[in-house]
Amino acid sequence: MPFNVQQVRAAIEQAQGQSTNSARQFARPAVEHVSLGRGLRVVILLVLWAGGSFLAALLGLGAGGLPGAGITLPLGVIVSFFVALYISHVVRVAAQWERGVVLRLGKYHGLKGPGVMLIFPVMDTVRFVDTRLLTLDIPHQQVITRDNVPVRVDGVIFFQVRDSERAVITVQDYRFAVSQYAQASLRDVIGSMTLDELLSERDQIQSKIASVVESRASTWGTHIDSIRLLDIDMPEDLKRMMSRQASAEREKRATITKAEGDRDAALNLAAAAATMTSSPGAMQLRTLQTLDGLGSSQSNTVVLAVPVEVLELAKAIAKARGGS
Repeated sequence: MPFNVQQVRAAIEQAQGQSTNSARQFARPAVEHVSLGRGLRVVILLVLWAGGSFLAALLGLGAGGLPGAGITLPLGVIVSFFVALYISHVVRVAAQWERGVVLRLGKYHGLKGPGVMLIFPVMDTVRFVDTRLLTLDIPHQQVITRDNVPVRVDGVIFFQVRDSERAVITVQDYRFAVSQYAQASLRDVIGSMTLDELLSERDQIQSKIASVVESRASTWGTHIDSIRLLDIDMPEDLKRMMSRQASAEREKRATITKAEGDRDAALNLAAAAATMTSSPGAMQLRTLQTLDGLGSSQSNTVVLAVPVEVLELAKAIAKARGGS
């Protein structure tokens, strides 16, 4: 099946563009506010609408009987519907973890919630803020360390809104602002360290990045709980060199450990030989222990060509001749 190289290249560029756009929008939540007052507003709308229609019918009956009711009832249904619709939109409900920042005619009016609150349409505008512990992803960042090693680092931010008023008024989007500042701080901190420091001092790096971001995010009404580094990706050739270095280091430790073990074994054998030489019956006891270790099975046959006593007698005679 023939294919066009330009079409393939365009498809790849489009996929990269989509991934870039999704990475830019990762800090925005899928659902910022959970509507808890929809059922309550529907009930208020129906009750007020029915009550207004019934009241209009009663006024028409009292004023002109059935003909009067026929005139006031349609008018009352229409008017009561719009009045009930407006009043039903006045009632809003905030969850336990939400706070509502209210702007009245463009100016800050107050902070409301949780629970039922009255927001008058046209005059008031409310922005709900989630005060729970929030999580933001830090996408892969290309960073060059102080010793000129390119690495790709990603992480996650845990933060919480402490001052809802400042989080809404002082910054356009506090989630996106915290995310972007954390990415910049991550590149700055890691860029000032070597690769060995990056791999061995992860806790110190995380604490330093969190403190840098906290110093700025606190002015936005947010608090950085912690920042964790998830993955540190290095070039493949560097990984292979580090693997060979680690393998050589382990082989070096194994060789040193084996040499130290051989030395300790030789020292212990020399000490054991000296002890047996100084004790007349030590060699005989050692021989008996060796015979006992061969087992009591009938298939084993042990033959002592020269008794131990004969060897000791030969040593004594040789020593006597040497002395004479």
